[in-house]
Amino acid sequence: MYDPGPGLRAGEERGLGEDVRVRFTTRQDALLAVAALAGGLLLLSAHGYSAWEPDDPWPGTGWRVLPLLGVCAAMLFRRTSPMAGLAVATPAMVADIVMSPSLGTMLVYTDALYASSLYGPRRMAERLLAVTVAVTVLLAGGVGLWASAWEATVIIGGVAGMTWVGPVLTAMVVREHRNRAELERQRAEQLARLAELDRRNAVADERARMARELHDVVANHLSAVALHSSAVLRLPDLDREGVRQAMSVIRENSVQGLAEMRRMIGLLREERDGTGDPPAAPRLADLERLAERAARPDLSVGVKVTGTARELPAAVELAAYRIVQESLTNVLKHAGPGRAEVLVEHRPDRLCVTVESPLGAERTELPGAGSGLIGMRERASILRGTFTAGPEDGCWRVRAELPTTTPDGGDP
Repeated sequence: MYDPGPGLRAGEERGLGEDVRVRFTTRQDALLAVAALAGGLLLLSAHGYSAWEPDDPWPGTGWRVLPLLGVCAAMLFRRTSPMAGLAVATPAMVADIVMSPSLGTMLVYTDALYASSLYGPRRMAERLLAVTVAVTVLLAGGVGLWASAWEATVIIGGVAGMTWVGPVLTAMVVREHRNRAELERQRAEQLARLAELDRRNAVADERARMARELHDVVANHLSAVALHSSAVLRLPDLDREGVRQAMSVIRENSVQGLAEMRRMIGLLREERDGTGDPPAAPRLADLERLAERAARPDLSVGVKVTGTARELPAAVELAAYRIVQESLTNVLKHAGPGRAEVLVEHRPDRLCVTVESPLGAERTELPGAGSGLIGMRERASILRGTFTAGPEDGCWRVRAELPTTTPDGGDP
Protein backbone atom coordinates (compact mmCIF):
# COMPACT_ATOMS: atom_id res chain seq x y z
CA MET A 1 0.00 0.00 0.00
CA TYR A 2 1.14 3.51 -0.71
CA ASP A 3 0.00 6.76 0.90
CA PRO A 4 0.66 9.77 -1.33
CA GLY A 5 1.03 11.99 1.72
CA PRO A 6 -0.29 15.47 2.41
CA GLY A 7 1.16 16.95 -0.74
CA LEU A 8 -1.95 16.21 -2.78
CA ARG A 9 -4.99 18.39 -2.67
CA ALA A 10 -8.22 16.97 -1.35
CA GLY A 11 -9.84 17.13 -4.76
CA GLU A 12 -6.98 15.17 -6.35
CA GLU A 13 -7.10 12.58 -3.55
CA ARG A 14 -10.76 11.89 -4.24
CA GLY A 15 -10.36 11.96 -8.00
CA LEU A 16 -12.57 15.07 -8.21
CA GLY A 17 -10.10 17.60 -9.61
CA GLU A 18 -10.71 18.75 -13.13
CA ASP A 19 -7.06 18.24 -14.08
CA VAL A 20 -7.11 14.67 -12.70
CA ARG A 21 -10.19 13.53 -14.58
CA VAL A 22 -8.82 14.34 -17.99
CA ARG A 23 -5.53 12.48 -17.47
CA PHE A 24 -4.94 8.79 -18.01
CA THR A 25 -2.62 8.48 -15.02
CA THR A 26 -0.20 10.49 -12.95
CA ARG A 27 3.56 10.38 -13.13
CA GLN A 28 3.76 9.17 -9.55
CA ASP A 29 1.34 6.29 -10.15
CA ALA A 30 3.21 5.28 -13.31
CA LEU A 31 6.47 5.08 -11.37
CA LEU A 32 4.75 3.04 -8.66
CA ALA A 33 3.37 0.62 -11.24
CA VAL A 34 6.82 0.11 -12.76
CA ALA A 35 8.37 -0.39 -9.32
CA ALA A 36 5.63 -2.87 -8.35
CA LEU A 37 6.17 -4.84 -11.58
CA ALA A 38 9.91 -5.01 -10.99
CA GLY A 39 9.39 -6.19 -7.42
CA GLY A 40 6.80 -8.78 -8.44
CA LEU A 41 9.08 -10.20 -11.13
CA LEU A 42 11.89 -10.41 -8.61
CA LEU A 43 9.66 -12.37 -6.21
CA LEU A 44 8.54 -14.72 -8.99
CA SER A 45 12.15 -15.36 -9.96
CA ALA A 46 12.80 -16.25 -6.31
CA HIS A 47 9.83 -18.71 -6.38
CA GLY A 48 7.75 -16.45 -4.18
CA TYR A 49 4.53 -18.36 -4.82
CA SER A 50 2.71 -21.45 -3.57
CA ALA A 51 1.38 -24.48 -5.43
CA TRP A 52 -1.88 -26.39 -4.99
CA GLU A 53 -0.16 -29.58 -6.15
CA PRO A 54 3.57 -29.71 -5.40
CA ASP A 55 4.24 -32.26 -8.14
CA ASP A 56 2.23 -30.46 -10.85
CA PRO A 57 4.51 -28.30 -13.05
CA TRP A 58 1.58 -26.17 -14.26
CA PRO A 59 1.33 -23.28 -14.11
CA GLY A 60 4.85 -22.19 -14.73
CA THR A 61 6.42 -18.87 -13.87
CA GLY A 62 5.51 -17.39 -17.26
CA TRP A 63 1.81 -17.92 -16.65
CA ARG A 64 2.04 -16.21 -13.26
CA VAL A 65 3.40 -13.07 -14.89
CA LEU A 66 0.01 -12.42 -16.51
CA PRO A 67 -1.91 -11.76 -13.24
CA LEU A 68 1.04 -9.69 -12.03
CA LEU A 69 0.82 -7.54 -15.16
CA GLY A 70 -2.92 -7.09 -14.58
CA VAL A 71 -2.62 -5.82 -10.99
CA CYS A 72 0.35 -3.61 -11.90
CA ALA A 73 -1.61 -2.12 -14.81
CA ALA A 74 -4.43 -1.33 -12.36
CA MET A 75 -2.02 0.83 -10.37
CA LEU A 76 -1.99 3.32 -13.25
CA PHE A 77 -5.59 4.23 -12.32
CA ARG A 78 -5.20 4.30 -8.55
CA ARG A 79 -6.02 8.03 -8.29
CA THR A 80 -7.39 8.99 -11.69
CA SER A 81 -9.98 6.17 -11.79
CA PRO A 82 -9.67 3.90 -8.73
CA MET A 83 -12.83 1.92 -9.45
CA ALA A 84 -11.61 1.04 -12.95
CA GLY A 85 -8.31 -0.04 -11.44
CA LEU A 86 -10.13 -2.31 -8.98
CA ALA A 87 -12.18 -3.77 -11.83
CA VAL A 88 -8.94 -4.65 -13.67
CA ALA A 89 -7.06 -5.92 -10.62
CA THR A 90 -9.79 -8.18 -9.18
CA PRO A 91 -10.00 -10.64 -12.13
CA ALA A 92 -6.20 -10.76 -12.22
CA MET A 93 -6.17 -11.62 -8.51
CA VAL A 94 -8.81 -14.33 -8.95
CA ALA A 95 -6.77 -15.83 -11.78
CA ASP A 96 -3.67 -15.81 -9.58
CA ILE A 97 -5.56 -17.62 -6.79
CA VAL A 98 -6.79 -20.25 -9.25
CA MET A 99 -3.22 -20.87 -10.35
CA SER A 100 -2.16 -20.76 -6.65
CA PRO A 101 -1.40 -17.52 -4.84
CA SER A 102 1.85 -15.66 -5.50
CA LEU A 103 3.26 -13.16 -3.02
CA GLY A 104 3.96 -10.33 -5.47
CA THR A 105 0.46 -10.32 -6.99
CA MET A 106 -1.19 -10.39 -3.57
CA LEU A 107 0.87 -7.45 -2.32
CA VAL A 108 0.12 -5.33 -5.36
CA TYR A 109 -3.59 -6.16 -5.12
CA THR A 110 -3.67 -4.71 -1.61
CA ASP A 111 -2.88 -1.32 -3.14
CA ALA A 112 -5.89 -1.62 -5.46
CA LEU A 113 -8.16 -2.17 -2.45
CA TYR A 114 -6.49 0.68 -0.55
CA ALA A 115 -6.75 3.15 -3.46
CA SER A 116 -10.39 2.28 -4.15
CA SER A 117 -11.33 2.79 -0.51
CA LEU A 118 -9.36 6.04 -0.17
CA TYR A 119 -9.89 7.78 -3.51
CA GLY A 120 -13.18 6.23 -4.62
CA PRO A 121 -16.72 7.24 -3.65
CA ARG A 122 -17.38 7.78 0.05
CA ARG A 123 -19.53 4.68 0.52
CA MET A 124 -17.20 2.42 -1.46
CA ALA A 125 -14.96 1.71 1.55
CA GLU A 126 -17.89 0.41 3.58
CA ARG A 127 -19.02 -1.84 0.73
CA LEU A 128 -15.52 -3.17 0.13
CA LEU A 129 -15.14 -3.85 3.86
CA ALA A 130 -18.32 -5.92 3.89
CA VAL A 131 -17.32 -7.82 0.73
CA THR A 132 -13.73 -8.53 1.84
CA VAL A 133 -14.85 -9.72 5.29
CA ALA A 134 -17.46 -12.02 3.73
CA VAL A 135 -14.99 -13.44 1.19
CA THR A 136 -12.35 -13.94 3.88
CA VAL A 137 -14.77 -15.85 6.12
CA LEU A 138 -16.10 -18.00 3.28
CA LEU A 139 -12.63 -18.76 1.94
CA ALA A 140 -11.22 -19.64 5.37
CA GLY A 141 -14.22 -21.79 6.21
CA GLY A 142 -14.20 -23.52 2.84
CA VAL A 143 -10.50 -24.33 2.99
CA GLY A 144 -10.88 -25.55 6.56
CA LEU A 145 -13.71 -27.91 5.61
CA TRP A 146 -11.85 -29.11 2.51
CA ALA A 147 -8.66 -29.79 4.45
CA SER A 148 -10.52 -30.98 7.56
CA ALA A 149 -8.08 -28.99 9.73
CA TRP A 150 -8.77 -25.94 11.85
CA GLU A 151 -5.15 -24.86 11.41
CA ALA A 152 -5.84 -24.26 7.70
CA THR A 153 -8.83 -22.11 8.60
CA VAL A 154 -6.74 -19.92 10.92
CA ILE A 155 -3.85 -19.54 8.48
CA ILE A 156 -6.00 -18.84 5.42
CA GLY A 157 -8.22 -16.46 7.42
CA GLY A 158 -5.22 -14.54 8.74
CA VAL A 159 -3.54 -14.22 5.35
CA ALA A 160 -6.77 -13.26 3.57
CA GLY A 161 -7.65 -10.79 6.32
CA MET A 162 -4.30 -9.03 6.09
CA THR A 163 -4.40 -9.06 2.30
CA TRP A 164 -7.99 -7.93 1.74
CA VAL A 165 -9.52 -6.56 4.92
CA GLY A 166 -6.42 -4.76 6.23
CA PRO A 167 -5.98 -2.33 3.29
CA VAL A 168 -9.65 -1.35 3.40
CA LEU A 169 -9.55 -0.64 7.13
CA THR A 170 -6.32 1.33 6.74
CA ALA A 171 -7.82 3.45 3.96
CA MET A 172 -10.91 4.14 6.07
CA VAL A 173 -8.78 5.37 8.97
CA VAL A 174 -6.63 7.56 6.68
CA ARG A 175 -9.71 9.00 4.99
CA GLU A 176 -11.31 9.80 8.32
CA HIS A 177 -8.20 11.61 9.48
CA ARG A 178 -8.02 13.57 6.24
CA ASN A 179 -11.67 14.55 6.50
CA ARG A 180 -11.11 15.76 10.04
CA ALA A 181 -8.05 17.69 8.95
CA GLU A 182 -10.04 19.29 6.15
CA LEU A 183 -12.82 20.25 8.56
CA GLU A 184 -10.28 21.74 10.95
CA ARG A 185 -8.71 23.68 8.08
CA GLN A 186 -12.09 25.05 7.03
CA ARG A 187 -12.90 25.92 10.63
CA ALA A 188 -9.57 27.72 10.97
CA GLU A 189 -10.28 29.66 7.77
CA GLN A 190 -13.73 30.62 9.08
CA LEU A 191 -12.24 31.77 12.38
CA ALA A 192 -9.64 33.78 10.49
CA ARG A 193 -12.37 35.38 8.38
CA LEU A 194 -14.42 36.18 11.49
CA ALA A 195 -11.36 37.66 13.18
CA GLU A 196 -10.70 39.79 10.11
CA LEU A 197 -14.32 40.97 10.08
CA ASP A 198 -14.09 41.82 13.78
CA ARG A 199 -10.90 43.74 13.12
CA ARG A 200 -12.46 45.65 10.24
CA ASN A 201 -15.54 46.45 12.34
CA ALA A 202 -13.32 47.65 15.17
CA VAL A 203 -11.34 49.83 12.78
CA ALA A 204 -14.57 51.21 11.26
CA ASP A 205 -16.00 51.97 14.71
CA GLU A 206 -12.78 53.67 15.76
CA ARG A 207 -12.69 55.72 12.57
CA ALA A 208 -16.31 56.78 13.14
CA ARG A 209 -15.51 57.76 16.73
CA MET A 210 -12.48 59.76 15.63
CA ALA A 211 -14.55 61.42 12.90
CA ARG A 212 -17.15 62.51 15.46
CA GLU A 213 -14.48 63.86 17.80
CA LEU A 214 -12.66 65.73 15.04
CA HIS A 215 -15.87 67.19 13.70
CA ASP A 216 -17.03 68.35 17.11
CA VAL A 217 -13.64 69.80 18.01
CA VAL A 218 -12.78 71.47 14.71
CA ALA A 219 -16.21 72.56 13.49
CA ASN A 220 -17.16 74.50 16.60
CA HIS A 221 -14.01 76.55 16.93
CA LEU A 222 -13.35 77.07 13.23
CA SER A 223 -16.96 78.12 12.65
CA ALA A 224 -16.64 80.77 15.33
CA VAL A 225 -13.34 81.94 13.88
CA ALA A 226 -14.77 82.08 10.35
CA LEU A 227 -17.96 83.93 11.33
CA HIS A 228 -16.28 86.55 13.50
CA SER A 229 -13.52 87.17 10.99
CA SER A 230 -16.17 87.50 8.25
CA ALA A 231 -17.99 90.05 10.40
CA VAL A 232 -14.80 92.12 10.81
CA LEU A 233 -14.11 92.01 7.07
CA ARG A 234 -17.72 92.79 6.11
CA LEU A 235 -18.00 95.80 8.41
CA PRO A 236 -15.03 98.11 7.67
CA ASP A 237 -16.48 100.88 9.87
CA LEU A 238 -16.66 98.65 12.94
CA ASP A 239 -15.43 100.51 16.01
CA ARG A 240 -12.30 99.51 17.87
CA GLU A 241 -14.21 97.89 20.71
CA GLY A 242 -16.16 95.70 18.29
CA VAL A 243 -12.96 94.68 16.53
CA ARG A 244 -11.36 93.88 19.89
CA GLN A 245 -14.30 91.70 20.93
CA ALA A 246 -14.30 89.86 17.61
CA MET A 247 -10.57 89.25 17.76
CA SER A 248 -10.89 88.09 21.38
CA VAL A 249 -13.46 85.51 20.32
CA ILE A 250 -11.25 84.42 17.41
CA ARG A 251 -8.25 84.08 19.70
CA GLU A 252 -10.23 82.20 22.37
CA ASN A 253 -11.64 79.72 19.84
CA SER A 254 -8.24 79.23 18.24
CA VAL A 255 -6.61 78.52 21.60
CA GLN A 256 -9.41 76.20 22.71
CA GLY A 257 -9.42 74.38 19.38
CA LEU A 258 -5.67 73.89 19.54
CA ALA A 259 -5.95 72.61 23.13
CA GLU A 260 -8.62 70.08 22.22
CA MET A 261 -6.67 68.93 19.17
CA ARG A 262 -3.66 68.39 21.44
CA ARG A 263 -5.87 66.45 23.81
CA MET A 264 -7.00 64.15 20.99
CA ILE A 265 -3.44 63.68 19.78
CA GLY A 266 -2.44 62.82 23.32
CA LEU A 267 -5.15 60.18 23.48
CA LEU A 268 -4.00 58.67 20.19
CA ARG A 269 -0.37 58.65 21.32
CA GLU A 270 -1.10 57.41 24.83
CA GLU A 271 1.38 54.72 25.87
CA ARG A 272 0.17 51.18 26.17
CA ASP A 273 1.30 50.83 29.76
CA GLY A 274 -1.05 53.64 30.76
CA THR A 275 1.59 55.62 32.66
CA GLY A 276 0.99 59.31 33.12
CA ASP A 277 -2.22 61.25 33.66
CA PRO A 278 -4.72 61.17 30.79
CA PRO A 279 -5.56 64.49 29.16
CA ALA A 280 -8.51 66.27 30.76
CA ALA A 281 -11.80 65.77 28.96
CA PRO A 282 -14.37 68.55 28.53
CA ARG A 283 -16.93 68.77 31.35
CA LEU A 284 -20.42 70.22 31.65
CA ALA A 285 -19.06 72.81 34.05
CA ASP A 286 -17.39 74.43 31.03
CA LEU A 287 -20.69 75.11 29.24
CA GLU A 288 -20.72 78.76 30.33
CA ARG A 289 -17.45 79.44 28.53
CA LEU A 290 -18.70 77.44 25.55
CA ALA A 291 -21.84 79.59 25.41
CA GLU A 292 -19.78 82.78 25.55
CA ARG A 293 -17.74 81.73 22.53
CA ALA A 294 -20.92 80.84 20.59
CA ALA A 295 -22.51 84.27 21.07
CA ARG A 296 -22.82 86.80 18.25
CA PRO A 297 -23.49 90.52 18.42
CA ASP A 298 -27.11 89.84 17.48
CA LEU A 299 -27.43 86.57 19.37
CA SER A 300 -26.91 85.80 23.04
CA VAL A 301 -26.63 82.35 24.60
CA GLY A 302 -27.77 81.38 28.09
CA VAL A 303 -27.18 78.23 30.11
CA LYS A 304 -29.60 76.84 32.71
CA VAL A 305 -29.04 73.81 34.90
CA THR A 306 -31.88 72.10 36.82
CA GLY A 307 -31.93 69.19 39.21
CA THR A 308 -29.22 67.99 41.54
CA ALA A 309 -25.85 67.96 39.83
CA ARG A 310 -23.84 64.79 40.53
CA GLU A 311 -20.83 62.90 39.27
CA LEU A 312 -21.73 61.52 35.86
CA PRO A 313 -20.16 58.64 33.92
CA ALA A 314 -17.37 59.99 31.74
CA ALA A 315 -19.01 58.74 28.53
CA VAL A 316 -22.32 60.45 29.37
CA GLU A 317 -20.71 63.75 30.33
CA LEU A 318 -18.51 63.82 27.22
CA ALA A 319 -21.45 62.97 24.96
CA ALA A 320 -23.63 65.67 26.52
CA TYR A 321 -20.86 68.24 26.17
CA ARG A 322 -20.25 67.34 22.52
CA ILE A 323 -23.97 67.46 21.71
CA VAL A 324 -24.26 70.94 23.25
CA GLN A 325 -21.04 72.02 21.51
CA GLU A 326 -22.26 70.88 18.09
CA SER A 327 -25.69 72.41 18.70
CA LEU A 328 -24.11 75.76 19.56
CA THR A 329 -21.97 75.50 16.43
CA ASN A 330 -25.15 75.15 14.39
CA VAL A 331 -26.66 78.03 16.36
CA LEU A 332 -23.67 80.21 15.51
CA LYS A 333 -23.92 79.33 11.81
CA HIS A 334 -27.67 79.15 11.19
CA ALA A 335 -29.69 80.78 14.01
CA GLY A 336 -31.44 84.09 13.59
CA PRO A 337 -31.05 87.07 15.90
CA GLY A 338 -32.35 86.75 19.42
CA ARG A 339 -31.43 84.46 22.28
CA ALA A 340 -30.50 80.79 22.41
CA GLU A 341 -31.05 78.71 25.54
CA VAL A 342 -29.14 75.67 26.77
CA LEU A 343 -31.00 73.59 29.35
CA VAL A 344 -29.28 70.81 31.30
CA GLU A 345 -31.60 68.62 33.39
CA HIS A 346 -30.20 66.22 35.98
CA ARG A 347 -32.74 63.45 36.54
CA PRO A 348 -32.37 60.37 38.75
CA ASP A 349 -31.73 57.96 35.88
CA ARG A 350 -30.79 60.19 32.98
CA LEU A 351 -29.30 63.45 31.80
CA CYS A 352 -31.32 65.61 29.42
CA VAL A 353 -29.83 68.45 27.37
CA THR A 354 -31.91 70.82 25.27
CA VAL A 355 -30.72 73.63 22.99
CA GLU A 356 -33.28 76.06 21.55
CA SER A 357 -32.43 78.84 19.13
CA PRO A 358 -34.35 81.25 16.89
CA LEU A 359 -34.94 80.09 13.35
CA GLY A 360 -32.74 81.92 10.87
CA ALA A 361 -32.74 82.51 7.15
CA GLU A 362 -32.38 79.52 4.84
CA ARG A 363 -29.08 80.79 3.41
CA THR A 364 -26.06 81.01 5.67
CA GLU A 365 -22.45 82.00 5.16
CA LEU A 366 -21.28 78.57 6.32
CA PRO A 367 -23.63 75.91 4.94
CA GLY A 368 -23.49 72.58 6.75
CA ALA A 369 -23.26 69.06 5.38
CA GLY A 370 -25.51 67.41 7.98
CA SER A 371 -22.70 65.43 9.59
CA GLY A 372 -23.18 67.27 12.87
CA LEU A 373 -26.70 65.93 13.34
CA ILE A 374 -25.50 62.45 12.39
CA GLY A 375 -22.70 62.64 14.94
CA MET A 376 -25.04 63.80 17.72
CA ARG A 377 -27.51 61.04 16.95
CA GLU A 378 -24.71 58.46 16.97
CA ARG A 379 -23.45 59.69 20.35
CA ALA A 380 -26.91 59.31 21.85
CA SER A 381 -27.56 55.91 20.30
CA ILE A 382 -24.21 54.52 21.50
CA LEU A 383 -25.36 55.23 25.08
CA ARG A 384 -28.86 53.84 24.31
CA GLY A 385 -30.34 57.31 24.58
CA THR A 386 -32.71 59.30 22.40
CA PHE A 387 -32.07 62.28 20.14
CA THR A 388 -34.42 64.64 18.31
CA ALA A 389 -33.77 67.77 16.30
CA GLY A 390 -36.07 70.00 14.27
CA PRO A 391 -38.23 73.15 14.20
CA GLU A 392 -40.75 73.51 17.02
CA ASP A 393 -42.85 76.52 18.08
CA GLY A 394 -40.91 78.97 15.97
CA CYS A 395 -37.46 77.84 17.08
CA TRP A 396 -34.97 75.12 16.31
CA ARG A 397 -34.91 72.58 19.10
CA VAL A 398 -32.27 69.91 19.78
CA ARG A 399 -32.91 67.47 22.64
CA ALA A 400 -30.97 64.45 23.83
CA GLU A 401 -31.77 62.13 26.72
CA LEU A 402 -28.83 60.08 27.93
CA PRO A 403 -29.32 57.32 30.53
CA THR A 404 -26.83 57.52 33.39
CA THR A 405 -27.30 53.89 34.49
CA THR A 406 -27.91 50.57 32.78
CA PRO A 407 -30.74 48.16 33.73
CA ASP A 408 -28.28 46.22 35.89
CA GLY A 409 -27.19 49.37 37.75
CA GLY A 410 -23.80 49.88 36.05
CA ASP A 411 -22.43 52.70 33.95
CA PRO A 412 -23.65 52.84 30.35
